[in-house]
Amino acid sequence: MGQHPAARADNGAPPLDPTPAERAEMIAVAAYYLAERRRFAPGGAEADWLRAEAQIDRMLTQARAAGVGRAAFDRLGLRNALQLWAD
Repeated sequence: MGQHPAARADNGAPPLDPTPAERAEMIAVAAYYLAERRRFAPGGAEADWLRAEAQIDRMLTQARAAGVGRAAFDRLGLRNALQLWAD
């Protein structure tokens, strides 16, 4: 897969290392997008959260391995990053 231009490595930039609060917010946003995708049908919130948590952790691991720093990640945005590193 080709690398998204905004996901290029940030040589010398601060690493992509969100605080626990930032990670929780990322998971909440990702869970919302998952719920939106299933049209907010009742009964799926816990599954959405768990899937979002796994997606965020996988995405952060892959982004760090690719040398993506905080600035590049911020430019890319969470929704685009999730699409870029989607399962």
